[in-house]
Amino acid sequence: TGETAVAELKKEQKNIAAGKTVLGILAHVDAGKTTLSEAILHRTGVVRSAGRVDHGDAFLDNNAMERERGITIYSKVARFSLPDGQSGGTRDYILLDTPGHADFSTEMERTLQVLDGALLLVSAADGVTGQVRLLWKLLEHYGLPTILFVNKMDQPGSDRDSLLEELKRELSQHCVDLTEKTAEGFRLRPLESPDLQEELAVCDETLMERYFEGESVTLEQAGELARTRRLFPVFFGSALTEDGVEALLEGLTALWPLPAREEAFGARVYKISRDETGHRMTWMKITGGSLKVRVPVAESVGEKGQPEKTDQIRLYSGTKFVPVQEAFAGEICAVTGLSGLRTGDGLGTMRGQTQGVLEPVLRCSLILPPGTDLFKAYKDLQILEEEDPSLRFVYDEERREITVSVMGQVQREILQRVMRERLGLRVQFGQPRIIYKETIAAPAEGVGHFEPLRHYAEVHLLLEPGERGSGLVFENRCIPDTLATNWQRLVMTHLAERRHRGVLTGAELTDVKISLLTGRAHEKHTEGGDFRQATYRAVRQGLMMTESILLEPYYQFRLEIPADQVGRALTDLERMHATFTAPDFEGAGGERAVLTGTCAVAQMSTYVEEVAAYTRGEGSLFCTMQGYAPCAEADRIIEESGYDPELDLRNTGSSVFCSHGMGTVVPWYEVRQRMHVDSGWRPEGAIVETPEEEAERLFQEAQQRRKEHAQASMTFSERQRAGYAAEKELMEIFERTYGPVKRRGEGEDGEDEDGSGRKRSVTRAYGRSKGTAAAYGKGYKGRPVPDKQYLLVDGYNIIFAWPRLKELALSDIKAARDRLMDELSDFAGSRKEEVILVFDAYRVAGGEREVYRYHNIDVIFTKEAETADLYIEKAARELSKNYGVTVATSDAVEQVIIMGAGAVRMSASGLLEEVESTRRQIREQYLERTDSAAVVRGPLSPAISREQAQELKRQLRGEEKAEQEE
Repeated sequence: TGETAVAELKKEQKNIAAGKTVLGILAHVDAGKTTLSEAILHRTGVVRSAGRVDHGDAFLDNNAMERERGITIYSKVARFSLPDGQSGGTRDYILLDTPGHADFSTEMERTLQVLDGALLLVSAADGVTGQVRLLWKLLEHYGLPTILFVNKMDQPGSDRDSLLEELKRELSQHCVDLTEKTAEGFRLRPLESPDLQEELAVCDETLMERYFEGESVTLEQAGELARTRRLFPVFFGSALTEDGVEALLEGLTALWPLPAREEAFGARVYKISRDETGHRMTWMKITGGSLKVRVPVAESVGEKGQPEKTDQIRLYSGTKFVPVQEAFAGEICAVTGLSGLRTGDGLGTMRGQTQGVLEPVLRCSLILPPGTDLFKAYKDLQILEEEDPSLRFVYDEERREITVSVMGQVQREILQRVMRERLGLRVQFGQPRIIYKETIAAPAEGVGHFEPLRHYAEVHLLLEPGERGSGLVFENRCIPDTLATNWQRLVMTHLAERRHRGVLTGAELTDVKISLLTGRAHEKHTEGGDFRQATYRAVRQGLMMTESILLEPYYQFRLEIPADQVGRALTDLERMHATFTAPDFEGAGGERAVLTGTCAVAQMSTYVEEVAAYTRGEGSLFCTMQGYAPCAEADRIIEESGYDPELDLRNTGSSVFCSHGMGTVVPWYEVRQRMHVDSGWRPEGAIVETPEEEAERLFQEAQQRRKEHAQASMTFSERQRAGYAAEKELMEIFERTYGPVKRRGEGEDGEDEDGSGRKRSVTRAYGRSKGTAAAYGKGYKGRPVPDKQYLLVDGYNIIFAWPRLKELALSDIKAARDRLMDELSDFAGSRKEEVILVFDAYRVAGGEREVYRYHNIDVIFTKEAETADLYIEKAARELSKNYGVTVATSDAVEQVIIMGAGAVRMSASGLLEEVESTRRQIREQYLERTDSAAVVRGPLSPAISREQAQELKRQLRGEEKAEQEE
């Protein structure tokens, strides 16, 4: 019958959809991702010929901006089928092509939520880059089975063994090569191969035991290893020539079993876009059951408050689509007619909002033409935020400014063009600013009360510090008897519906768990909006009650530089407050050094250009986002923001109480004294206070904050006057200590004697310490030279600055260190300075500072987390208070710090010149004695004749000449 035929057709469609695998292809920029997509579509018969990015005819990069720039900006969908050797039929795949550029990584991450597996592309020319490491972490975070394809193996110098070793070292030891090189190209290795059997068995302990007992690893077992991320198959080839692509496709069907699907309806929205006619399309993956046309979707509520219906369901492949009446589990579809859904929303069994890992760390202001209606422009821009939630447009009425969150320069250029073409807005971007966030350091109870005439609501919230990176987490701990369930749900809705601002700079609040403890409503006067006001005020009052922490974004970096630039790099990283590991030397002769660690985005945002400059283009810096951590310069950022939480009326911590028939605003520090409900929560170890005592204490703290804010909010002229006053005071202190300061030409002869016959101009040096004055010698402001002088030497900086020691260090760093110790020991034997040689040992875990005497010099190895620069700076500051201090280093930044610490600087070349000069003086004195002495006696040697002495003299002079020529 007709009904039977329809039922059979639906059953067949359902089985086909359930048998589809959603595969995402990911890569770093310029790795050949689009080229590989074209090769797969060509091999599977979807396109007649593979398109090229550089030719502008790629099947998936169909956007005009993508073809102009040669990069993928938006995720795309393609479909292909492969023969299934196990069932004898075919396997259907839905391919999601994702952006590779770091500026569009949030678009890429959104697709990961709907994938069944991922194909990660690695360029043989670049290896494992920082972006590849980031992609690997995201795949691990979402638990996606992953196959790797190493592309561009046709390029000269591509070493397959070293690339596989790098994958194992940087990503996982369970990366197994499944290809073999033949005369025709790369092909799939036979599963029966003994070497492959052993590599597969090592990935699982149970399989390894069975393998040693004589059992072989089957194809099904290998597929289960890949599905559970215990095996990461690796394929080598070239997407451009399609070499190795056939082996990759065979591996897809052989190793990946069909994903399981649920019977109950579920779906996940991963993208919002608009078609050529302007219709809003909601892209989703059906995870279970099916979605039908003209059926209400409960999670999508329209303007009238009613569930919306789907108008059309489209199955896209490239730019073309097929409309269907029903989409089954496993399908990727675009749905029209739903305006109430946002990216990340879940439907049915997947209900709930997902949070992404990646987010922008820069915020720019939009500079619009004069006369533009900012509010209208802001409303128009909401269309773009729907499509990319990470943009987060914010309209500040007080500043008359619209700001947007961005990832980088390329994204800003794309946005600029999109705003002009789609919205008719000609926009320029202001200077990017770092996006800071705030969290709390200790638990606190926030109370919000809203009781104008004929309104009533009171809310008690517990604010607790959350795990770093957890965002805002909400929990309901309220007992139904104290507050009706419908009001509880309303409070939880209001907590999640907005981004709450902190009280330090007004930045977004994060990493906080907010729990509803209790509340109160009125039988007659409470309305829904009352609890909104009470909830917002409770959050704010709780933040005012506790200590807040300013957070800033951090990069995870990998710095590759020539070995002779290690000293400069270590100093830069120390200056930027970076946390990093010991340098690893790579290459046959150790000519390159690699440093890895974490650093604040604000400190490292422009360091890429610096690395290129001081390494003359030989160095490289790779950065990936790690997350947020406490700000290193929080006080300065808070002061510069000029934010006063008590003046922010849109985010107030005060409450409204009814008094004498009218609403009265009560400041946040008196709310607990007037609240109507006591939740019973108290902080651990809290001192018991009466409500009046607590209000008085909070009032005094608020007054102190106001005073600090008033000082921080001084105008520029006020700061300037204060700066002049402070400078004048410092000058008076200096002159009382050292006498009046004379400018050039103001002395008796316009110059100042230093006691040695040399004349030197006096400069404004009131910022220098006593050590600086003393180090210049007797006569500088009448201060005598100290009896004791110190020479601090930055060991590794000198080693890599002296050519002969640098060459030795590349083969044996310990020998170079011993050679420097011997040379400085000889040097110190004829000098009056006490020589202190300092070496970095900060990388030794748990290491203590080591100090020992080497002949006549002191050698110091710093403790864990202490660099030589840091130790020398501290030592220079302390020693220069009473002694003369000279520091030998070629680090420019360290030299500036040394001068500020009151020490005299000496470059590495200057120290080398001093050492050579001292050595020549010793030789000349020795040779002069041999000219007049008949015999020469050493302390431990027998007497030698005049002829022997003359011969020794000629040898010494010959060595000196050879060294000079070298």
